[in-house]
Formats: sequence, structure tokens, C-alpha cells
Amino acid sequence: MSMGRSLRTRIAYPIVFLLILITSVAGIAITIYFNHLYLDSIYKNLLSNARLLAALLGETHLQIGSQDIHAWSNILGERITIIDLSGTVIQDSHKDPLQMENHITRPEVQQAIAEGIGYAQRYSQTLGIEMVYVAVPIKNKQQQTIGYLRVALPLQQLRIEQRNLLGTIIGSLFLILVIITGLVINVARRATRPLEEITNSISKLSSAGFTSDWKPKLAPVEHSIEIDRLIDAFDYLTEQIQNQIRALEQERNKLSSVLQEMTDGVLIIDNEGVIQLANPAVSRMLSLPDQDIIGKNISQVLPHTQFHESWQRTRDSKETQTSLIEIQPKKLYIQCMTAPLETIAKGAVLMLLQNLTRQRYLETVRRDFISNISHELRTPLASLKALTETLQEGALDDPPAAHKFLMQIENEVDSLSHMVSELLELSRIESGQVPLRLRPASPYEILQKTLERLGIQAERAGLKVVVDCDPNIPQVLADPSRLEQVVGNLFHNAIKFTPAGGQIILSAKPQNGNILFCVSDSGIGIPAEELPRIFERFYKTDRARAGGGTGLGLAIAKHVVEAHGGTIWAESIEAQGSKFFFVIPRA
Repeated sequence: MSMGRSLRTRIAYPIVFLLILITSVAGIAITIYFNHLYLDSIYKNLLSNARLLAALLGETHLQIGSQDIHAWSNILGERITIIDLSGTVIQDSHKDPLQMENHITRPEVQQAIAEGIGYAQRYSQTLGIEMVYVAVPIKNKQQQTIGYLRVALPLQQLRIEQRNLLGTIIGSLFLILVIITGLVINVARRATRPLEEITNSISKLSSAGFTSDWKPKLAPVEHSIEIDRLIDAFDYLTEQIQNQIRALEQERNKLSSVLQEMTDGVLIIDNEGVIQLANPAVSRMLSLPDQDIIGKNISQVLPHTQFHESWQRTRDSKETQTSLIEIQPKKLYIQCMTAPLETIAKGAVLMLLQNLTRQRYLETVRRDFISNISHELRTPLASLKALTETLQEGALDDPPAAHKFLMQIENEVDSLSHMVSELLELSRIESGQVPLRLRPASPYEILQKTLERLGIQAERAGLKVVVDCDPNIPQVLADPSRLEQVVGNLFHNAIKFTPAGGQIILSAKPQNGNILFCVSDSGIGIPAEELPRIFERFYKTDRARAGGGTGLGLAIAKHVVEAHGGTIWAESIEAQGSKFFFVIPRA
């Protein structure tokens, strides 16, 4: 939608603005003129009264105590002051002359001395208000100046008259402005009405769409020959582009369907780095916010600078580029291929994103599995080889030594057998070959049975074990034997890595419709950087490697919990202990 102003507005606004400007200037000019005119009339009236009083009163009133001046003041409504040549106030209609200061320095008196007539508009120190003054000389019969007569009016009265005059002028001008503005708007409306009707017809056509069933026909309006030609040209153009739009729509739908279903991300980026096209796979792959990324710059959307660098290299070199980008901390591996698209626009680049995270993860798991199982097999096999060689070298002839070596061989074989059993168990759980016998089960009983089975080991290790669980806690929907296996694995780890004198707590409590199990200890703890990997097969922390074990217990626990629809995690602070949590849905 266009954000420009309408034609009617373009016509009316400048005219109305010009009218307001002219009216404002005229109002100011008229106000200033009438103010000057009014003030000039005030001065003339005061001057006339001053001259009249100077002639009437004359030198006879240059004596203190005469009261005729008050009568004249009441008649004229003006303040009258008589001043001698030295500036001493002889008579004043509003103040006791004896209390008044010398007036020889007053501006109006000074001007009267110099020019014969004195004018002033100032603050009266005697009365404490703004006044307008006119002063004239008093002359004797010989036309000699023997004093000065001054008349004055309060400026407040003048201000009231000015405000009344200003209100009348503004009201009149505003009324004129409203009338003229209405006429201008009406003229603009009549001038633009034909174009508005044509615009409405085109809008209806646009709303209906350029389909093959639509027959373009603009509504009849009163218009000129030029507008008739515009209508004919529009109708013809509409008919011509219908087939093109239909064909493009079909191609667009095909392309959109392909892009929507692709698992790889596809972007088209212009020469400025602005994304012109992107399929949903891009946002899904990179976990971008649920918003349209089209129209945004690549550096704002894609979370790694290597995407921007790949686009820039292809744009500048016009050559296809392929790179593997690792995104931290999500540990995503994205293969980014960029190719020039000069046929679409100059500098345009096609970017294809393929998520290789799963493949890289599987490759890492495979390498780790081979490395870990090799490490776990190397020690017992080396021990078996050493024991066998010792027996072959003559230890068989020493019955006590032979018995000792055979017992060690048996222990190593048992260790290998246990590791193989756990591997097979984990494999069956991961492949879903171990069915869960789900039924309501008491978390309290699960914890108690685990304690009964492994409590003796804890006692031998010098550990205190506490069960923190309400016997009447709500039941879980689970396979009790499998949950006992999970708690047992966690309990066994806690015993192994908690020094003598430490404490282990087995607990369970309701939480948000689930039951939260926890096995906590006061042991050696787990380094923070190793916590994310402790549930991997064969993974052991450096401190755990000295304690033996296969490194499969936590992996088995994780898969059993997830098979129940739960989650498992760990929290730990080095040298302060560890807490293993898992959540199972309530029955």
C-alpha cells in the first residue's frame, strides 16, 4: 500500500496552509496597526487634555494646597500632576505631593524640557502600576515656562481594550478561514472525484484477482477523454497479463512445494546480502526464531560469520564454494555450499545448507566406541596374558602361586563377562528388545529394595545412607525391576566415589504430575566440563578411571529412564558431591 498522500490532499493542503499563513500575517499586521492607532489616539487625547489643563490652570496652581486639580481628574478620568521647574511635585490628583520624590528625571519631563512635549510608557514608582504619560510646559503671560503639567492613564485599561480588539480580529479571521477552507476542500473533492471512482474500480479488480474468469470492466464515471483512454489501456493490459500470471503461479506452486518438503536449507541472497528466498528447512535446521527471514540481511539471520564469508567469497569470485561450519554451543555441523546465480540478478548467490550433525555424531560415537572398548579390553587382556605367561614359566609347579594366579585369571574373566553382559543389555534396551512390564509401583519400595541390596556395600565403605521419601508417596507407572536397576546403578556410583565418612541420600517426591527421584552424595564430584558426557557409553571421568567399572552403568540408566518416558540429568560441584535426578510419570 502506498504511503503517499492523496491527490485531494495534495491540492487542498498547500492552499489551506497558504490561507492560514496569509490570515496569520494579516491578523498580526492588523493587530499591530490597530494597536498603534489606538495608542496614538490615546496619546493625542492625553496631549489635548494636557494642553487644555495647562492653559486653564496656569500659574495659579503652582502652589501646594489647591484642590481644583482633583475635580479635573475626576472629570477626565486621568491622573494630573503639576511640577515646577526644579522637578518638585506641586500638585497630584492621586498622591500627596509632599510624599513624592523629585520628578525632574522622569523621561516624559525630560522630553518636555527638551522638545516641548514629553511621552512615556513606563512603570510608575509612585502608584506601582504601568502608566502612559504626556507632559507639556506651563507658561505665564509672557510665554515663559514656569512649570510642567503631566497627565497619565493606567496601561491596564489600554491592555483590556487591546485584548478586546485582538479577540474581535482573531474571531473574524478564523471565521473567514473556516469558510474559505470549506470552499477549497469542496473544490478539491469535485476535482478529484473522477480519479477516485477509477481508483475504486481498480481496487475491486485487484481484490477479485487476475483470474481467467474475471472480465475486467471499470465502473462508468463522468470523465474526460484522457481517462477514457486510461481505462481502455488498463482493460487491455489486464487481459494480456492473465495468462502470464496463471503460468507463473503454476511454476511458483511447484517450486514452493519442492522447497517446503526439502530437508536441506535453500537461500537466495542478493548482491547486498539481503535474503530474497528461504525455505522452512533453514529456520528448522538453525533453530531460528519463528519469523520471516526474507528481506533481512544474512549477517542478522545466520548465527555464524562463516555463512557470511562463504556468501561473500562466491559473490566476489563467481565460483562455487563448499565449507563445513561448526556452530557452538549447539554443536551443529552444517555443510554450506554457495554458487553464483548471475542469471537471476547480478551478484545473487544460491546457498544450500545440509545438516551433517547426525552423521558427525554417529562418526564420533563410532570412534569413541572403538576407542573405549579397546581401552576397556586392553587392561584385562594384558593381565590375562601376563598371568598365563607366568604360569607357563613355572608358576604351575608352585601350587600356592598357581592357585593365586588362577583366581586372578578368574576375576579378569568375570570382569570381561560382566562387561559383555552389560553391552548386550544396553544393546537390547537401545533396540527396544527388552519389554517393560509397566504397572503402578511405589517409589518408596523401589528405594528401600535398592538399599537392602546395596546397603551392605555402603556400610563396608563407611558411608551413611538416608532414605528421604514418604511411604505414601503417589505411585509411578513403571517396570519396578528396571527402576531398581537405575537407582542401583546410581547408588553404586555414589558408593564408589564417596570417601569414608560421607553420606548418600536416596529420595523421591512429587513434582508437576511426575515423581522426581534423586541420588545425592558428598563425594569427589564431577568436573563441570564433563557433565554433558557422563551418560555416554564407556565414558569415564579421569577420577573414575582409577575406580574400575565398565562405564556403561549411566548409559543403561539413561536408556531405561527414557524408555519410561522420563528424563535423567546430573548436577555436581567438585569436592562437594554429586546429585543424579530422573523423572518418571505418575501412575
